[in-house]
Amino acid sequence: MRGFIVRTASAPTGVVEQIRRKVWQTDPGAALFENRTVRDLLKSRVYAEPRFSFLLLSVFACVGLLLVTTGVYGVLSYTVSQRTHEIGIRMALGAHPADVLRLVVRLGLRLIAAGVSIGLIAATALTRFLASQLWHVSPGDPLTFAAVIVLLFAIGFGACFWPARRAASVDPAIALRFE
Repeated sequence: MRGFIVRTASAPTGVVEQIRRKVWQTDPGAALFENRTVRDLLKSRVYAEPRFSFLLLSVFACVGLLLVTTGVYGVLSYTVSQRTHEIGIRMALGAHPADVLRLVVRLGLRLIAAGVSIGLIAATALTRFLASQLWHVSPGDPLTFAAVIVLLFAIGFGACFWPARRAASVDPAIALRFE
């Protein structure tokens, strides 16, 4: 397959027909195809793989974030159900629902903080690999790290809040009978 590139001063689409006529004058049997600009050619051939890799990475990141959210929610829901008797005793002895809410949210945020810490250590250790995968962002960009940490804590707080709210609304009389 052979090809050539023509540099024009005007719009490339206006010159294509003139080029076709000249080529067919030279070789009437020549088949001309893929009349595109260099920008279009680069976009379809050179930049397609990084764009697909980014899309795939984004999908996996969203799936991972969903797994983290459901995991934290599941662990806290299970913990709240296991500690229903203890929460009922606390409320019977005078704990306010806000105290129970803080207790459960604090437990969940500790789990999230441990996960974020492990993730930060792993991300810092993998900066050389990440440098080859990133464009226009340094692998140790503090703004990116801060944004990810805030996002993880916000989503984690949302996952902690619903089990904590359920624990705070426990009726002490029912919880004390619960075994």
